[in-house]
Amino acid sequence: MVDVVITGTGLHVPAAAITNEELVAAFNAHVDQYNAEHAADIDAGLTPAKQYSSAEFIEKASGIKKRHLVEVGGVMDLDRLLSRCPEGAHGTTEEPALQARMALDAAKQAIAQAGLQPGDIDQIICGTALLQRSFPAIAVEVQHHLGIEGGSAYDMVMGCSSATYALIAAVNSIKSGAAKRVLMINPEIFSTLVNYRDRDSHFIFGDIATAVVLERADLAEGRDHWKVLNTRSFTQYSNNIRSNYGPFTRLDDGSMMRKDMFFVQEGRKVFKELLPIVTDFISKQLADNGLTVSDLARMWLHQANINMNMYAAKKLLGREPEPNEAPTVLDEYGNTAGAGSVVAFHKHRADLPKGAKGIICSFGAGYSIGSLIVERG
Repeated sequence: MVDVVITGTGLHVPAAAITNEELVAAFNAHVDQYNAEHAADIDAGLTPAKQYSSAEFIEKASGIKKRHLVEVGGVMDLDRLLSRCPEGAHGTTEEPALQARMALDAAKQAIAQAGLQPGDIDQIICGTALLQRSFPAIAVEVQHHLGIEGGSAYDMVMGCSSATYALIAAVNSIKSGAAKRVLMINPEIFSTLVNYRDRDSHFIFGDIATAVVLERADLAEGRDHWKVLNTRSFTQYSNNIRSNYGPFTRLDDGSMMRKDMFFVQEGRKVFKELLPIVTDFISKQLADNGLTVSDLARMWLHQANINMNMYAAKKLLGREPEPNEAPTVLDEYGNTAGAGSVVAFHKHRADLPKGAKGIICSFGAGYSIGSLIVERG
């Protein structure tokens, strides 16, 4: 039996950030402008007036205080309310594209933490909720700029479960003998899909990149080992989280700024439908491995919003969770799509002793759930 261990993680955080107060100022200015332009229809009852947002509303609804973005100026521009493409974002043959640059920074940290060199990596898997482009693969670009020759690299997209699905794929690749060491990269640029004119969603997402090194246990020499005890995944079709943006957007005349081309969700339906599935899924995964939730020192859950996280943790524990049992990173980074649970693992594991067990679990559009039970070695 081949054992797989996580030996390194890395985190890239874009320099640009925007607070709730700054975001609300731009949004409320848009509300004033919109309501003034549509005053006649609003007065006639033909069009509903837009409502103000507030920093207090955002924090209560989500637990978010600020988020990092690849570009802030365009979001604050009342005539745009959309990030501008950063200079050099598309890259060249010599210079990596923006998403690859983000991934490279996180990857180098993870490889160094594992005590490895880039050439030790056999395979790279890029798991992300949103790819900057279709081809060439971001993973192949990262492979090139790390100077890795041979091996393989590929991209995969699984919404907010992208990082955990890529981690599961990495575990399976090592167990099958296809690779000895795998680098999972998870560069998230989800702010590019946010509708900053929508009160219910304009505050949710931030940009970030994570990376994780996984190795065959008998080869690992780094100081920080987390043995992967079990992996599990699940999907069930739902239309409650969706974006229609894609190759057909350019064929669909006038669709570029249409609401359905941005991130759209039925939040209450998602909460009601998905969370019971998630808690049941985790309970069964633990039971099938002879464990209960009391055996877990920590739950690194998908960072969707504070209410979802606390509901899931409370449901599993049967009580209110202590802050260190299910840590959140929402206040600093917002919802970072597939990255959230990995960010939580990266920032909140150093204090745990040998033998401590935890679960890395993310969930989202699809519906989809990806989960790994790990133990500190």
